[in-house]
Amino acid sequence: MILNLWSSGSAELESWIPIGITCPADLRRLSYNDLALLSHEIRNFIVKTVQENGGHLGSNLGVVELTLALHRAFDSPRDIMLWDTGHQAYVHKILTGRLEGFSSLRKPGGLSGYPSRAESEHDWIENSHASTALSYAFGIATAQASENGEGRRVIAIIGDGALTGGMAFEGLNNLGHSGSNAIIVLNDNGRSYAPTVSLLSDSLKKLRNNPKYLEQQEKLEKKVTGLLPFGESVERAIDAAKAAVREIWDPTSFFEDLGLRYNGPFDGHNIEALEKAFRNAAGFEGPTVIHVLTEKGRGYGPAENDPIKRLHDIGNPKPGSYTAAFTEILIKESESRSDLVAITAAMPDSTGLLPFSERFPERFFDVGIAEQHAVTAAAGMTMGGLRPVIAVYATFLNRAFDQINFDVALHEQPVIFCIDRAGITGPDGASHHGLLDMMLLSKVPGMTMFAPSSYQELQQMFSDALEITSGPIAIRYPRTPAPFVSESEVGSGIEARRVTEGTNVCILSVGKMLPAAVEASDLLSKHELSSTIWDVRVIAPLDEKMIADAHRHSIVVTIEDGVAEGGVGSAIAGHLHNLPGRTPKIHVLGVPVSFIDQGDPEDLLSSLGLDAKGLTETVLANLPEGL
Repeated sequence: MILNLWSSGSAELESWIPIGITCPADLRRLSYNDLALLSHEIRNFIVKTVQENGGHLGSNLGVVELTLALHRAFDSPRDIMLWDTGHQAYVHKILTGRLEGFSSLRKPGGLSGYPSRAESEHDWIENSHASTALSYAFGIATAQASENGEGRRVIAIIGDGALTGGMAFEGLNNLGHSGSNAIIVLNDNGRSYAPTVSLLSDSLKKLRNNPKYLEQQEKLEKKVTGLLPFGESVERAIDAAKAAVREIWDPTSFFEDLGLRYNGPFDGHNIEALEKAFRNAAGFEGPTVIHVLTEKGRGYGPAENDPIKRLHDIGNPKPGSYTAAFTEILIKESESRSDLVAITAAMPDSTGLLPFSERFPERFFDVGIAEQHAVTAAAGMTMGGLRPVIAVYATFLNRAFDQINFDVALHEQPVIFCIDRAGITGPDGASHHGLLDMMLLSKVPGMTMFAPSSYQELQQMFSDALEITSGPIAIRYPRTPAPFVSESEVGSGIEARRVTEGTNVCILSVGKMLPAAVEASDLLSKHELSSTIWDVRVIAPLDEKMIADAHRHSIVVTIEDGVAEGGVGSAIAGHLHNLPGRTPKIHVLGVPVSFIDQGDPEDLLSSLGLDAKGLTETVLANLPEGL
């Protein structure tokens, strides 16, 4: 076997003489028949690895031949490869000496699920957010062409989904205007996370009439439509899938008008044709686009049979999660409110909006990978009498802070932001932890921000959010399971909820940290310390009654799963210092200002002292005299 690791049971592979791939140069001695077998092995290996460790599946299965061709045509790391986004880089990692490290993929101290400069000289950027590679390409190509440069070639691999992001167009514009020597490989699989949303020009009609293009795309369309069930709602999905597969820019009226040479489209699973195209492109002066047609999830039945995201990853919103609670209440409220609409930035499934889109297709908007546009569009919808809800990962909402502040809040528009994957998220690492949302959004004038501690509380907060009409509202919640509680354990409005009442210690807990606070209170009782616990619930504005009650205690500890500096605890501390009389000892527990590595969320929180043990130790180590 070529990979020399395991057997799939195929007689063809079992009889294969081990060759061994340790670096890209090893590929150049293989025949195209060898490469076909290697492609099969790589796909089997990726499926096995992702099943065991989680991660991105469909996108990597779709770029096997493309990556092999790239590494045969170019000389990495001398030639600089930039992956947008980095979740399609597993094959690249396999070919650049990291095969054996895949047993640790996305585990603490293990192989990153994205390109990593710390891992390999073959990784130039740690790119896990979409639409950035073309800007990197412009910058690096400019540097390489300068008197300080080394004349290295720059190759940016970007998907059609990532190309919907506004930053990608800014990069294209600069590349074309400058005439930079960069090769742009457009990996067109008709999808980002979900089917790509892109209708950019009337010139699409010209490309649709290109026989070569039609031949390639008809094959993909037949596969997509043949896998979908029947029904009126599904017919719309079929139409959307077809549009996503076929709608790409006219090379003459789009790319070339921007100053970029266009070549394609090419079969993204034909290594020989791709290799020839890449070698030809290397001889051109100026920026060149190589348009490649690939099939996301290729070679793996379950992925090919997934009509929405082609098993982009293997995770879905689980029953009993905060995401499931959001889905349920959104649909419930929408049954009686025709003004409610939902917006996603290319992630309808993982944010829980897919059931809503099926129930209310005319009220669902997927804007593509364009968080900034989503926010300002929502402001416009609100001005027009609708009530938009934006469901988005916390880490991706960071991109749209300017729009939240000036386009929504300045205009006092009641857009509702439902912020999923808030806090420490786990195996996707530093780029995907949602740690800045509380620090940033709590400073937005007029913002009301909630943090639920249970399934029922999230639903109550959403209903309460609909009653707020004077400014933006945010509800932030984690990826972890949501506790189910009784009606008496659910707060309401914009008030905090007192969970227990004590005399010595006051613990102010934010969102999912409540169970840790309750457990810590039990541990402290063994030291004859009586604790008051508040579920903060509302991050902004803070409940003044909660602040006043905390002030009467000897020691106050806040705990949150966000950046401590400038976060909720810091704001609470400021309020306590401003009250007259004796100020209690205050300790703010949260995430430090640093990039947190990948790992199990609860283990990471524990390592940061953000659990019952850490909270208890903080109290005991800082007891005022007399306690």
